[in-house]
Amino acid sequence: MRFSRTTRRKIVNVAMLGLTAVATLVTVSVLFFVLGYLLVKGGSSINWAFLTRLPTPVGESGGGMANAIVGSAKLLLIAAVTGLPVGFMAGLYVSEFAPKTTASGIRYAADLLNGVPSIVIGIFVYTLLVLPMKHFSTLAGGVALGIMMIPIMARSTEGFLRAVPGSLREASLALGATRAVTIARVVVPAAMRGIVTAAMLGLARVAGETAPLLFTSLNNQFWSPGLNQPTATLPQMIYKYATSAYEDWHRQALAAGFLLLMFILTINVSARLILSRSRVAGGR
Repeated sequence: MRFSRTTRRKIVNVAMLGLTAVATLVTVSVLFFVLGYLLVKGGSSINWAFLTRLPTPVGESGGGMANAIVGSAKLLLIAAVTGLPVGFMAGLYVSEFAPKTTASGIRYAADLLNGVPSIVIGIFVYTLLVLPMKHFSTLAGGVALGIMMIPIMARSTEGFLRAVPGSLREASLALGATRAVTIARVVVPAAMRGIVTAAMLGLARVAGETAPLLFTSLNNQFWSPGLNQPTATLPQMIYKYATSAYEDWHRQALAAGFLLLMFILTINVSARLILSRSRVAGGR
């Protein structure tokens, strides 16, 4: 039995649509399976004590990860302060000012930096800050995460700025505005939602990093005031508790993993919503 060309195309089309649907279902199922597993296994440890108390001594049940939650927040704040402005200015320069050859070189360098293993960045910051200071610190950990955010922010900022229609630039210049004023008051505000989205995705990208923190912020079983002392973080505590010999610590590690995953998922969803609204507004 011979099929016509049109029939064969329809069969192939249906088969490929079915394969893509199955692949999509598997992808989504993995995410919900991981979330469900973490919630079921570690849900009993998620309570007020877990969020507000310090870890208990070895062998004792209970306690929490308040110091790790605060430590992760401090590291992300330092990373945002150090990495986002540098990445934004680099993306702005490449998009609006850099000659073609220079822009290509900066893009290539940013892509290379984005591909550098996180543990190598940790060793670099260890040499740059930890050794001269002679101790681990929250500041060193935040700087390591900030360096990882620079290429993400730079490439994303460039892309969103280039997406701004050239007609907006021309209209501003035609009204007598200088190039600097046009960029500051027209181009950047038009791309602001995309830039904010890039910043949020950058934070989500580094929130779960562990390797660079082993060389910079290390860990701390207690509160870490200021920025000049070692500090606990959720990724480090998850590793420590998950590899321990105590069942209660295993549950707390799963609970911390659920919190971290929900934080990253919330940031990603929020970024997508901001970006989708920006596109809708641009379409109008």
